[in-house]
Amino acid sequence: MKVQYVPTELTAQSWPQVEKFIEAAIEHSHGDYTLEQVKVFVCMGQWLLVVATDENNQVKGAATVSFINMPNDRVAYITTIGGRLVANEETFSQLCGVLKHRGATKIQGLGRPAIVRLWSRLGFEPVSTLVEYKL
Repeated sequence: MKVQYVPTELTAQSWPQVEKFIEAAIEHSHGDYTLEQVKVFVCMGQWLLVVATDENNQVKGAATVSFINMPNDRVAYITTIGGRLVANEETFSQLCGVLKHRGATKIQGLGRPAIVRLWSRLGFEPVSTLVEYKL
């Protein structure tokens, strides 16, 4: 599989192939955003769209990433991810390359327990627990 980012100007053409992966990820987002809102962020260039394609150039996974500039790091924050994008060390290594090319020095994301277990095999470590209170 090949992992690559989709240039903003090609987002509209790519969206039909990635929509199902993004939609599946949003099911676990607790209402933080809708599919339409994710599409707007990606189309406006505020979030990066990353895809994994097979040898026939068929999309097998997709993710959206926002970047957060911190004093000591540029964090690539995974906002949605679905399909087989980070399925093994090879695709994860490619994802790291794409994000490093965009200046990232760290990857972060929230995940349900199954994702935390999967990603811990790739070297991710739980940092803290997010708590929330809706005002």
